[in-house]
Amino acid sequence: MKRIGVTGHRSLPDEVIAHVEDGLRAVLDGHDGPLEALSSLAEGADQLFADIALQCGADLTVVIPSADYEATFGGGEPLAGFHRLRELASQEVRLDFARSTDEAYYAAGTFIADSCDRLVAVWDGLPARGHGGTGEIVAYARALGKPVTVLWRTGVVRD
Repeated sequence: MKRIGVTGHRSLPDEVIAHVEDGLRAVLDGHDGPLEALSSLAEGADQLFADIALQCGADLTVVIPSADYEATFGGGEPLAGFHRLRELASQEVRLDFARSTDEAYYAAGTFIADSCDRLVAVWDGLPARGHGGTGEIVAYARALGKPVTVLWRTGVVRD
């Protein structure tokens, strides 16, 4: 089974979304044999990846960083997306952190990088804004020798 994981920004500018969706479909669609997609289902890139992976017939494995992770969504559409995608998941991995801290996010990101054959990064190319951020997980995956596919539009800046 081929395993593809995701890391990416929670906030995606409108100008990048169509480009990222096309890139995700190109990476996830048309695989021979079974495909497993790994995501923490955070708002933004993680949920977009999970949705497209399911549309492409992948099995979804959800990596939950902490016991209080659900509370970090604060309600609305991101929380509804988290619940919907979690229900559609084939498997759930729960990490042993009580609280959603940078360390818990780093552990979830490195778990995904360790577990996948390829990492997809919805990333603007800038350094991580905190421990466990996208840039740090990309560097970790590259240090492991994992192939990393970066999806972003040149010239687009996130807030």
